[in-house]
Amino acid sequence: MITRLFGPPRLLVRTLLAMFTVVAIVLTAVLLLIAIQGSGYVRGTVTEKLATAQRMLFELEQRQSRELQAQVAVVAESPTLKAAIDTYQAEIRRSDANTRAELIRTIERELDKVASRIQPDIVAVSDPAGNVLAVAGRYQRNWPAFVAPPTTKDGETIVTLPSGVFRRISTPLALQDVAIGFLSIASALDHGYARRMSALSGASTLVTSEGRVLATTLPDEVAGTLNENVIRELPAASTVTLAGAEYAVRQVVKSGPATVYTLDSIDGAVAPLISSALTAMIWLGVAVFGVAGLVSLWTARSLARPIDTLSKSLSEMTQSRTFDTALPTTGSSLEVDALTRAFNSMMATVSAAEAETQSTYVGAIRALALALDARDPYTAGHSERVSVLSVTVGRQMGLPPEDIEVLRLGALLHDIGKIGISDHVLRKPSALTDEEFELIKEHPTLGARILRTAPFLAQHLPIVELHHERPDGRGYPYGLTGDEIPLLARIVHVADAFDAMTSARAYRPALDSGYATRELWRCAGTQFDAEVVQALVQAVAVPGSATPTTEPAEDATPAAPRRLALLPARS
Repeated sequence: MITRLFGPPRLLVRTLLAMFTVVAIVLTAVLLLIAIQGSGYVRGTVTEKLATAQRMLFELEQRQSRELQAQVAVVAESPTLKAAIDTYQAEIRRSDANTRAELIRTIERELDKVASRIQPDIVAVSDPAGNVLAVAGRYQRNWPAFVAPPTTKDGETIVTLPSGVFRRISTPLALQDVAIGFLSIASALDHGYARRMSALSGASTLVTSEGRVLATTLPDEVAGTLNENVIRELPAASTVTLAGAEYAVRQVVKSGPATVYTLDSIDGAVAPLISSALTAMIWLGVAVFGVAGLVSLWTARSLARPIDTLSKSLSEMTQSRTFDTALPTTGSSLEVDALTRAFNSMMATVSAAEAETQSTYVGAIRALALALDARDPYTAGHSERVSVLSVTVGRQMGLPPEDIEVLRLGALLHDIGKIGISDHVLRKPSALTDEEFELIKEHPTLGARILRTAPFLAQHLPIVELHHERPDGRGYPYGLTGDEIPLLARIVHVADAFDAMTSARAYRPALDSGYATRELWRCAGTQFDAEVVQALVQAVAVPGSATPTTEPAEDATPAAPRRLALLPARS
């Protein structure tokens, strides 16, 4: 009756009724023990917590160092930045002051682009001798005009300046195996760094260098007692007394002259705990173990059942991956039912967001393909047609749905590298020269380089980069053979050639489908994968092309160039 009138009872009400007696008994014993041995216990707890924080922060520092090294390596591969530095090195000796200044400004502009992406404290470029050519970042005004080249294998050093201490990661810059300087990214060990460390560890942070405080989150009255003698004794101490209070101390990082410590107040942790324990002991000193047993039994039966039901439903949903099915409410607990409804609402929102993201993702890829096709009216719709044909072939070959999706979008993007090919070559109305054809052959690697900047397109990279490889090893860019070429790339290769032959180009009319399929059969096993050719022929169902032939039919289009099948001209 009560449930019908007011709904399921609140979980908090049941919890308070069930656990009050048990908590009273347990807390009486625990708090009495804390009152007797509280100081030693808390000291060990604080020390252990600090040791855990020390390990965590050390691992975090190592990971951040690796990430910074990876970031430096990526930035160092910027072709425009290296080109600007190489131009400066080549022109500096025979240029006047104005020209040199313009060359430096060019480097600075490229460096500012890098800084706008990664938001560093310092990003700098130096010549091989260590003279700083350009610098950007939040602390660029503090960076010196000369920084010694890196001497360690990983390029990590500590740079001590009057304005502060910086952790620097450097890497050489080279163009065609010729050293042109080195790139440095540095982060300041300042108050912002100390605050981030404290937020992660839950303790105070102290950064020192050569006996002086660089940054700290300790209270001002405590920080004021940190003289040179105290700082020099910190590495050998496990506890230290500051401003009359005892602190546990641990060294987290030491790099060059800079050292980072975490400190936690032992007295500050002990005093409130003992006071709270004694007060709680007075109020919670009376308890009965029998009542606790009965209450515990009732709690287990009344609270565990709805939670177990919800947990089981969640487990079944996870195993079956049917996230679009709403979980049923139990009606036994207001909180559990509220949690179930919130979870159902969250999953509906996530599913809608995932669908919207997927739609946006596919739309962006189609926009890239349309932008490429728009450069040449003769190739308009080529990428879309190759995508449709590749998916048709993939389904004919029985590929799983996830591979079909990769194939669909990879085929859309297969020629994206032609963005980097000049219109003079790409839209030439006549046959290409050997030199021009070599430029065209660069588009797979250009496309792969473009897609590598977008991690969510990584699974499409093999299609873009390898769709012109051939089973006989005469393809490009790497000359792979047979099964070394991924199946999806082999499918796009055949679909690409078929569409190229059956579409009109500026230098020839469209060829009929029968002729195109006979050309595919003629080159099956050498230029094209025979299994894929068979699947395409079955998928497009061109009469008279279901079986391979050694030569095209006599009525084949006489104007069709024989080179078309061996190297599909500009597809």
